[in-house]
Amino acid sequence: MRAVQSRQKSYADNRWRELEFVLGDYVFLKISLTKGVMRFGKKGKLSTRYVGPFEIIGRVSDGNAYALGLPPQLAGVHNVFHVSMLKKYQPDPFHVINYESIQLQPDLSYEERPVKILETKERTMQNRTMELVKLLWEHHKQLESTWEAADEFRKKYPHLFPPVLSFGLQGRE
Repeated sequence: MRAVQSRQKSYADNRWRELEFVLGDYVFLKISLTKGVMRFGKKGKLSTRYVGPFEIIGRVSDGNAYALGLPPQLAGVHNVFHVSMLKKYQPDPFHVINYESIQLQPDLSYEERPVKILETKERTMQNRTMELVKLLWEHHKQLESTWEAADEFRKKYPHLFPPVLSFGLQGRE
């Protein structure tokens, strides 16, 4: 029995990694999912799993917990969390948006505009054929482009679509 326990422990220890953070590091905080409860604007499996990033401002003496610098909106939440609730933040320079080029409205929102059409395709649903366009949005990467219905965007943004040439039989007698 002892040999089996020892073998199982060695298998488990191979996958174990000790999480250590340094003061000043940024981490995401894992939030628990409660069925049927809306958190951070989404419900169910599409809801966010982590919030943040938050700065580590201290370490608890046993080394398994860290104190985080939380914003004022989370003032009612205790700021010390176990290592299992934290995930290291890897800064990505592509996530940074040049904020000087964004024109903010008074309510601190901005309008997203399509820049160009990347692809077009037709999708048949029941008896109807629908034209779809893949749009590249302003201030977004190509990976974040979306498929949209062409007829809606043709009305809103006609400059994105090439002019349609029509050949009529007018003037022919």
